[in-house]
Amino acid sequence: MLQQGRTRAGTKADVITVVLGTWFSVGLFLDAWAHSNLTELESFFTPWHAVFYSGFSATAAWICWLVYRNYQQGRRGLNAVPVGYGPAVLALPVFAVMGVLDYTWHSILGIETDIEILFSPTHLGLAAAMIVIMATPLRTAWLDTSRDKPSFPALLSLGFCASLVLLFLQYADATVYPAEAIVERFSYEQGKSTGIVGKLTASIFVTNLVMLAPLLFAARRWTLPFGTATTVQVIVAGLSASITAFSNLGIAAALVLSGVATDLLLVKLRPSEQRVVQYRLFGFLMPLITWLFYFGGAIVLTGRFPTVTETWTGVPLVAALSGLLLAVLFVPKPVPVRL
Repeated sequence: MLQQGRTRAGTKADVITVVLGTWFSVGLFLDAWAHSNLTELESFFTPWHAVFYSGFSATAAWICWLVYRNYQQGRRGLNAVPVGYGPAVLALPVFAVMGVLDYTWHSILGIETDIEILFSPTHLGLAAAMIVIMATPLRTAWLDTSRDKPSFPALLSLGFCASLVLLFLQYADATVYPAEAIVERFSYEQGKSTGIVGKLTASIFVTNLVMLAPLLFAARRWTLPFGTATTVQVIVAGLSASITAFSNLGIAAALVLSGVATDLLLVKLRPSEQRVVQYRLFGFLMPLITWLFYFGGAIVLTGRFPTVTETWTGVPLVAALSGLLLAVLFVPKPVPVRL
Protein backbone atom coordinates (compact mmCIF):
# COMPACT_ATOMS: atom_id res chain seq x y z
CA MET A 1 0.00 0.00 0.00
CA LEU A 2 1.40 3.40 -1.01
CA GLN A 3 1.76 5.96 1.76
CA GLN A 4 1.40 9.61 0.80
CA GLY A 5 3.22 12.68 2.07
CA ARG A 6 6.76 13.37 3.14
CA THR A 7 7.99 12.55 6.61
CA ARG A 8 10.52 14.18 8.91
CA ALA A 9 13.60 12.17 9.72
CA GLY A 10 13.39 13.17 13.38
CA THR A 11 15.92 14.53 15.86
CA LYS A 12 17.59 11.14 16.44
CA ALA A 13 18.16 10.73 12.71
CA ASP A 14 19.56 14.27 12.51
CA VAL A 15 21.93 13.47 15.38
CA ILE A 16 23.28 10.48 13.44
CA THR A 17 23.55 12.62 10.31
CA VAL A 18 25.59 15.29 12.09
CA VAL A 19 27.79 12.72 13.89
CA LEU A 20 28.65 11.08 10.57
CA GLY A 21 29.10 14.54 9.09
CA THR A 22 31.56 15.32 11.88
CA TRP A 23 33.58 12.26 10.85
CA PHE A 24 33.37 13.56 7.29
CA SER A 25 34.51 17.07 8.32
CA VAL A 26 37.34 15.85 10.57
CA GLY A 27 38.72 14.02 7.55
CA LEU A 28 38.75 17.29 5.61
CA PHE A 29 40.44 19.11 8.50
CA LEU A 30 43.11 16.38 8.61
CA ASP A 31 43.62 16.78 4.88
CA ALA A 32 43.92 20.57 5.34
CA TRP A 33 46.52 19.98 8.06
CA ALA A 34 48.51 17.69 5.76
CA HIS A 35 48.49 20.12 2.86
CA SER A 36 49.49 22.99 5.15
CA ASN A 37 52.24 21.21 7.10
CA LEU A 38 53.64 18.41 4.92
CA THR A 39 55.70 19.72 2.02
CA GLU A 40 55.91 16.49 0.02
CA LEU A 41 52.58 14.83 -0.75
CA GLU A 42 53.05 12.35 -3.54
CA SER A 43 49.94 10.21 -3.39
CA PHE A 44 46.18 10.58 -3.47
CA PHE A 45 45.91 7.54 -1.17
CA THR A 46 46.69 8.98 2.28
CA PRO A 47 45.39 8.27 5.81
CA TRP A 48 43.55 11.62 5.90
CA HIS A 49 41.91 10.96 2.54
CA ALA A 50 40.84 7.61 3.99
CA VAL A 51 39.15 9.35 6.94
CA PHE A 52 37.60 11.94 4.61
CA TYR A 53 36.17 9.56 2.01
CA SER A 54 35.13 6.92 4.54
CA GLY A 55 33.23 9.66 6.38
CA PHE A 56 31.50 10.58 3.14
CA SER A 57 30.67 6.92 2.45
CA ALA A 58 29.16 6.48 5.91
CA THR A 59 27.14 9.70 5.59
CA ALA A 60 25.94 8.74 2.11
CA ALA A 61 24.96 5.23 3.26
CA TRP A 62 22.97 6.67 6.16
CA ILE A 63 21.06 9.18 4.01
CA CYS A 64 20.34 6.50 1.40
CA TRP A 65 19.08 4.23 4.18
CA LEU A 66 16.64 6.91 5.37
CA VAL A 67 15.26 7.18 1.83
CA TYR A 68 15.13 3.39 1.42
CA ARG A 69 13.30 3.01 4.73
CA ASN A 70 10.59 5.37 3.54
CA TYR A 71 10.46 3.51 0.22
CA GLN A 72 9.91 0.25 2.10
CA GLN A 73 7.00 1.91 3.90
CA GLY A 74 5.32 2.58 0.56
CA ARG A 75 6.42 6.13 -0.20
CA ARG A 76 7.55 6.84 -3.75
CA GLY A 77 9.40 9.59 -5.53
CA LEU A 78 10.00 12.78 -3.56
CA ASN A 79 7.77 11.47 -0.77
CA ALA A 80 10.47 8.90 0.05
CA VAL A 81 12.96 11.68 0.83
CA PRO A 82 12.69 13.10 4.38
CA VAL A 83 11.96 16.82 4.65
CA GLY A 84 15.20 18.80 4.33
CA TYR A 85 17.20 15.88 2.94
CA GLY A 86 16.41 16.48 -0.75
CA PRO A 87 19.41 18.74 -1.52
CA ALA A 88 21.72 16.26 0.22
CA VAL A 89 20.38 13.39 -1.91
CA LEU A 90 21.26 15.43 -5.01
CA ALA A 91 24.67 16.43 -3.60
CA LEU A 92 25.79 12.86 -2.84
CA PRO A 93 26.36 11.81 -6.49
CA VAL A 94 27.88 15.23 -7.23
CA PHE A 95 30.42 14.67 -4.45
CA ALA A 96 31.16 11.13 -5.69
CA VAL A 97 31.74 12.34 -9.25
CA MET A 98 33.96 15.17 -8.01
CA GLY A 99 35.96 12.65 -5.97
CA VAL A 100 36.68 10.61 -9.10
CA LEU A 101 37.56 13.76 -11.02
CA ASP A 102 39.82 14.88 -8.16
CA TYR A 103 41.75 11.60 -8.35
CA THR A 104 42.09 12.05 -12.12
CA TRP A 105 43.18 15.67 -11.64
CA HIS A 106 45.89 14.66 -9.13
CA SER A 107 47.04 11.80 -11.36
CA ILE A 108 47.64 14.23 -14.24
CA LEU A 109 48.74 17.43 -12.50
CA GLY A 110 50.12 16.13 -9.20
CA ILE A 111 49.32 16.94 -5.56
CA GLU A 112 48.90 20.58 -4.55
CA THR A 113 50.80 21.75 -1.46
CA ASP A 114 50.19 25.51 -1.54
CA ILE A 115 47.41 28.05 -2.02
CA GLU A 116 46.40 26.48 -5.36
CA ILE A 117 44.66 23.73 -3.41
CA LEU A 118 41.96 26.28 -2.55
CA PHE A 119 41.23 27.04 -6.20
CA SER A 120 41.29 23.56 -7.75
CA PRO A 121 37.95 23.12 -9.58
CA THR A 122 37.52 19.60 -8.23
CA HIS A 123 38.19 20.76 -4.67
CA LEU A 124 35.66 23.57 -5.04
CA GLY A 125 33.12 21.06 -6.35
CA LEU A 126 33.78 18.75 -3.40
CA ALA A 127 33.45 21.65 -0.96
CA ALA A 128 30.18 22.90 -2.45
CA ALA A 129 28.61 19.42 -2.34
CA MET A 130 29.93 18.87 1.18
CA ILE A 131 28.37 22.09 2.47
CA VAL A 132 25.00 21.08 1.02
CA ILE A 133 25.28 17.68 2.75
CA MET A 134 26.48 19.13 6.06
CA ALA A 135 23.65 21.71 6.08
CA THR A 136 21.00 18.94 6.21
CA PRO A 137 20.23 19.11 9.98
CA LEU A 138 20.09 22.90 9.68
CA ARG A 139 17.54 22.64 6.85
CA THR A 140 15.37 20.13 8.69
CA ALA A 141 15.22 22.36 11.77
CA TRP A 142 14.57 25.45 9.65
CA LEU A 143 11.60 23.78 7.95
CA ASP A 144 10.12 22.53 11.23
CA THR A 145 7.50 25.18 12.04
CA SER A 146 6.97 23.74 15.52
CA ARG A 147 10.43 24.88 16.60
CA ASP A 148 11.22 28.31 18.02
CA LYS A 149 14.80 27.28 18.82
CA PRO A 150 17.34 25.35 16.71
CA SER A 151 18.19 21.75 17.58
CA PHE A 152 21.73 20.93 18.67
CA PRO A 153 22.38 19.05 15.39
CA ALA A 154 21.32 22.25 13.58
CA LEU A 155 23.86 24.30 15.58
CA LEU A 156 26.64 21.82 14.79
CA SER A 157 25.59 21.92 11.15
CA LEU A 158 25.74 25.73 11.20
CA GLY A 159 29.23 25.67 12.70
CA PHE A 160 30.61 23.12 10.28
CA CYS A 161 29.21 24.98 7.27
CA ALA A 162 30.87 28.20 8.48
CA SER A 163 34.17 26.41 9.03
CA LEU A 164 34.07 24.84 5.56
CA VAL A 165 33.55 28.26 3.97
CA LEU A 166 36.43 29.65 6.02
CA LEU A 167 38.63 26.70 5.07
CA PHE A 168 38.35 27.62 1.41
CA LEU A 169 39.06 31.25 2.27
CA GLN A 170 42.22 30.17 4.09
CA TYR A 171 44.27 32.86 2.35
CA ALA A 172 42.06 35.41 4.17
CA ASP A 173 41.60 33.57 7.49
CA ALA A 174 42.65 35.66 10.50
CA THR A 175 42.16 32.81 12.97
CA VAL A 176 45.34 30.99 11.87
CA TYR A 177 47.74 33.75 12.97
CA PRO A 178 49.67 33.03 16.19
CA ALA A 179 49.77 35.67 18.91
CA GLU A 180 53.33 36.79 18.13
CA ALA A 181 52.50 37.36 14.46
CA ILE A 182 49.41 39.42 15.36
CA VAL A 183 51.40 41.74 17.62
CA GLU A 184 54.23 42.04 15.09
CA ARG A 185 51.87 42.90 12.20
CA PHE A 186 50.49 45.83 14.18
CA SER A 187 53.91 47.03 15.32
CA TYR A 188 55.14 48.25 11.94
CA GLU A 189 57.27 51.34 11.42
CA GLN A 190 55.46 54.50 10.39
CA GLY A 191 55.19 54.72 6.61
CA LYS A 192 55.94 51.00 6.12
CA SER A 193 52.54 49.43 6.70
CA THR A 194 51.81 48.25 3.13
CA GLY A 195 51.91 44.47 2.93
CA ILE A 196 52.67 44.10 6.63
CA VAL A 197 49.43 44.98 8.36
CA GLY A 198 47.22 45.06 5.26
CA LYS A 199 46.93 41.29 4.74
CA LEU A 200 45.99 40.57 8.34
CA THR A 201 43.55 43.49 8.45
CA ALA A 202 41.83 42.33 5.26
CA SER A 203 41.75 38.78 6.66
CA ILE A 204 40.04 40.02 9.82
CA PHE A 205 37.27 41.64 7.80
CA VAL A 206 36.70 38.52 5.66
CA THR A 207 36.78 36.21 8.70
CA ASN A 208 34.45 38.58 10.54
CA LEU A 209 31.77 38.22 7.87
CA VAL A 210 32.09 34.42 7.76
CA MET A 211 31.65 34.13 11.55
CA LEU A 212 28.90 36.73 11.91
CA ALA A 213 26.69 35.84 8.92
CA PRO A 214 25.62 32.38 10.26
CA LEU A 215 24.45 33.91 13.55
CA LEU A 216 22.54 36.71 11.82
CA PHE A 217 21.03 34.12 9.49
CA ALA A 218 19.91 31.86 12.35
CA ALA A 219 18.58 34.79 14.43
CA ARG A 220 16.11 35.60 11.65
CA ARG A 221 14.46 32.21 12.20
CA TRP A 222 14.93 31.34 15.88
CA THR A 223 15.49 32.64 19.37
CA LEU A 224 19.09 31.52 19.69
CA PRO A 225 19.86 29.69 22.96
CA PHE A 226 22.99 30.13 25.06
CA GLY A 227 25.75 28.05 23.49
CA THR A 228 24.97 28.91 19.87
CA ALA A 229 27.92 31.25 19.30
CA THR A 230 30.25 29.10 21.42
CA THR A 231 29.42 26.05 19.31
CA VAL A 232 30.25 27.93 16.10
CA GLN A 233 33.48 29.34 17.56
CA VAL A 234 34.65 25.97 18.91
CA ILE A 235 34.32 24.45 15.44
CA VAL A 236 36.00 27.43 13.74
CA ALA A 237 38.80 27.37 16.35
CA GLY A 238 39.21 23.64 15.80
CA LEU A 239 39.66 24.25 12.09
CA SER A 240 42.29 26.93 12.65
CA ALA A 241 44.11 24.72 15.14
CA SER A 242 44.23 21.81 12.68
CA ILE A 243 45.60 24.00 9.89
CA THR A 244 48.37 25.41 12.11
CA ALA A 245 49.28 22.04 13.66
CA PHE A 246 47.96 23.39 17.00
CA SER A 247 50.53 26.20 17.15
CA ASN A 248 47.89 28.90 17.80
CA LEU A 249 45.91 27.33 20.62
CA GLY A 250 46.02 30.57 22.61
CA ILE A 251 44.22 32.51 19.88
CA ALA A 252 41.82 29.59 19.39
CA ALA A 253 41.00 29.78 23.12
CA ALA A 254 40.41 33.54 22.81
CA LEU A 255 37.93 32.88 19.99
CA VAL A 256 36.05 30.33 22.12
CA LEU A 257 35.88 32.83 25.01
CA SER A 258 34.53 35.44 22.59
CA GLY A 259 31.84 32.89 21.69
CA VAL A 260 30.81 32.63 25.36
CA ALA A 261 30.65 36.44 25.61
CA THR A 262 28.60 36.55 22.40
CA ASP A 263 26.18 34.00 23.85
CA LEU A 264 25.63 36.28 26.85
CA LEU A 265 24.90 39.06 24.35
CA LEU A 266 22.42 36.84 22.49
CA VAL A 267 20.55 36.03 25.69
CA LYS A 268 20.42 39.71 26.66
CA LEU A 269 19.41 41.16 23.28
CA ARG A 270 17.33 38.28 21.80
CA PRO A 271 17.86 39.66 18.27
CA SER A 272 15.23 38.82 15.66
CA GLU A 273 13.50 40.21 12.60
CA GLN A 274 10.79 41.58 14.90
CA ARG A 275 13.39 43.20 17.20
CA VAL A 276 15.25 45.14 14.53
CA VAL A 277 17.12 47.50 16.87
CA GLN A 278 18.44 44.58 18.93
CA TYR A 279 19.24 42.65 15.74
CA ARG A 280 21.37 45.49 14.38
CA LEU A 281 22.95 46.14 17.76
CA PHE A 282 23.97 42.50 17.87
CA GLY A 283 25.46 42.84 14.37
CA PHE A 284 27.59 45.70 15.70
CA LEU A 285 28.59 44.28 19.09
CA MET A 286 29.38 40.68 18.14
CA PRO A 287 32.36 41.62 15.90
CA LEU A 288 33.53 44.20 18.42
CA ILE A 289 33.61 41.55 21.15
CA THR A 290 35.23 38.92 18.93
CA TRP A 291 38.14 41.05 17.77
CA LEU A 292 38.74 42.66 21.15
CA PHE A 293 39.15 39.12 22.53
CA TYR A 294 41.39 38.32 19.54
CA PHE A 295 43.75 41.23 20.15
CA GLY A 296 43.43 40.87 23.91
CA GLY A 297 44.48 37.22 23.65
CA ALA A 298 47.50 38.15 21.54
CA ILE A 299 48.53 40.84 24.05
CA VAL A 300 48.18 38.50 27.04
CA LEU A 301 50.05 35.66 25.33
CA THR A 302 52.96 37.83 24.18
CA GLY A 303 53.06 40.13 27.19
CA ARG A 304 53.22 43.28 25.04
CA PHE A 305 50.99 45.65 23.14
CA PRO A 306 51.23 46.29 19.39
CA THR A 307 53.05 49.58 18.97
CA VAL A 308 50.62 51.19 16.49
CA THR A 309 47.68 51.84 18.78
CA GLU A 310 45.45 53.43 16.14
CA THR A 311 45.27 50.32 13.98
CA TRP A 312 44.77 47.52 16.48
CA THR A 313 42.19 49.52 18.45
CA GLY A 314 40.44 50.73 15.29
CA VAL A 315 40.21 47.42 13.45
CA PRO A 316 37.61 45.92 15.87
CA LEU A 317 35.52 49.08 15.44
CA VAL A 318 35.65 48.86 11.62
CA ALA A 319 34.70 45.17 11.88
CA ALA A 320 31.76 46.18 14.10
CA LEU A 321 30.60 48.77 11.59
CA SER A 322 30.76 46.20 8.79
CA GLY A 323 28.73 43.84 11.01
CA LEU A 324 26.12 46.56 11.48
CA LEU A 325 25.95 47.00 7.71
CA LEU A 326 25.50 43.23 7.26
CA ALA A 327 22.67 43.23 9.79
CA VAL A 328 20.96 46.05 7.90
CA LEU A 329 21.28 44.07 4.66
CA PHE A 330 19.90 40.92 6.31
CA VAL A 331 16.85 42.74 7.71
CA PRO A 332 16.32 45.94 5.69
CA LYS A 333 13.49 48.39 6.14
CA PRO A 334 10.41 47.62 4.02
CA VAL A 335 10.29 49.33 0.66
CA PRO A 336 7.64 52.09 0.76
CA VAL A 337 4.53 51.21 -1.24
CA ARG A 338 3.54 53.80 -3.81
CA LEU A 339 -0.09 54.77 -3.37
